[in-house]
Amino acid sequence: MKNPQYAIVARGLDLTLGTADAPVEILRGIDLSIEAGTTVALLGPSGSGKSSLMAVLSGLERASGGNLEVAGKNFATLDEDALALARRGRIGIVLQAFHLLPTMTALENVATPMELAGMEDARERAMAELEAVGLGHRTGHYPQQLSGGEQQRVAIARALAPRPMLVFADEPTGNLDQKTGETIVDLLFARRKEMGATMLVITHDPDLAAHCERIITLEDGRIATDTAARDAAA
Repeated sequence: MKNPQYAIVARGLDLTLGTADAPVEILRGIDLSIEAGTTVALLGPSGSGKSSLMAVLSGLERASGGNLEVAGKNFATLDEDALALARRGRIGIVLQAFHLLPTMTALENVATPMELAGMEDARERAMAELEAVGLGHRTGHYPQQLSGGEQQRVAIARALAPRPMLVFADEPTGNLDQKTGETIVDLLFARRKEMGATMLVITHDPDLAAHCERIITLEDGRIATDTAARDAAA
């Protein structure tokens, strides 16, 4: 199943939650291969399984069935500790809610996860990434002293500072006004390109999806459409 050409290979991926008496099927037989270095938008109505699929692909949720290889690791066979270790440094996640720690400065919010992971140059990486996202002058500020767009920049810096092979973004502009959101999108895609990372973006915004090379639509836990962005726009 290993193939260096692909960042993600999923076969027959299922996710069932609930109880044995009342199971709820969230993902139903997902087959998906994503080439390394590409950008993919994941669309679909609420409840279609987008966030659940991202959680499974990023190792935050364990699939109920099927096979899954992510960044060269077989996620289907790993226990929780091994999954956490496999994610470390390989996967960066940007969410709609910024999830910054209010008692930490911007620099500390970016550096601390890397320090906890044992990276010796965590502070230097954090500073460099904050400068790259235009916040070199705000490193000592706390989240409440930053605008929404600035907080999302910190969140992007935190996700990208370890130089992950894979970036997942779940509605990264959902809490921002349109102009700020457009700036954040341009920044996120520019930083991803510089790193050469693979990126999967969940969005309801067709303009954001159009930034991606490939657009996948989910319906009822299944892949409904899978097209190149230029084909989807035609």
